[in-house]
Amino acid sequence: MARLLPHEWLFGAYLALTWLRLVAAQGVLGGDALIYLAGLGLAAGLAVWGERRATATAWRWRLLYYPVAMNLYFQEMRNAIPALTAYRFDADLRAIDRILLPDSPAFLLQPYANPALTELFSLAYLLFFPYLLFSLIYYFVGELPRLKAFVAGLFSLYGIGFLGYTLVPAAGPYLAYDFAAPLAGGQLTAWNAELVRQGSIGVDVFPSLHVAVSGYLLGFDFRHKRRRFWAYLGPCVLLWLSTQYLRYHYFIDVLAGVALALFALRVAERQYRLERIDS
Repeated sequence: MARLLPHEWLFGAYLALTWLRLVAAQGVLGGDALIYLAGLGLAAGLAVWGERRATATAWRWRLLYYPVAMNLYFQEMRNAIPALTAYRFDADLRAIDRILLPDSPAFLLQPYANPALTELFSLAYLLFFPYLLFSLIYYFVGELPRLKAFVAGLFSLYGIGFLGYTLVPAAGPYLAYDFAAPLAGGQLTAWNAELVRQGSIGVDVFPSLHVAVSGYLLGFDFRHKRRRFWAYLGPCVLLWLSTQYLRYHYFIDVLAGVALALFALRVAERQYRLERIDS
């Protein structure tokens, strides 16, 4: 049997649990259920193949499956989650915010909205995508032990985060509620709004993976590439604030994202220690 890394267990658990739920909802031959089963089978096949080959190239192909699967299954949830439930947890998440704060920050920040701030936070929100892409490229072309640790943490995070999307689907304040006025801005605001409109699956709120992933990348950079950490720290702080100002997330989503990032960093650090011992 192949020795699985933490992310293979956790992302695999997301695939397996969602597959079982889809089988219950659609039947064994349901289209979405078959897509999840195929993902499980491919992950298992790559793990067995990679274990038998045991070369650096085989390992990189085995690890590369997860960035591809992350993008594919994120979009697949557009179909899978409506097949599982029509309920949306927006009222529940806002109720939790009202226990922690007077209300969700998306509502509390309304009096301070202005075009300049909206442009700034739209830019910060957009920076998530190049930060993730450049980080994946940077670590994939680097040394294998560090890459294993990076992927183990990041895709453990994604496995848990995607499971959260399926179990606690919510649209976010900007879709679930009316506000006194829409956020006004310039070209950056328009670009960001269009990207979110086209890219969002409509239930990608709890936990906030914009917070979790950027926090994980920052923490991993702090441990392994300190200059990258200092370069991205300021933009990431603005990114975290933008999730609230732009009305995409509830406050509890952010707290869950922080907790998830810390967990993933522990996974990555443990894996890195194991890789150094094995080498």
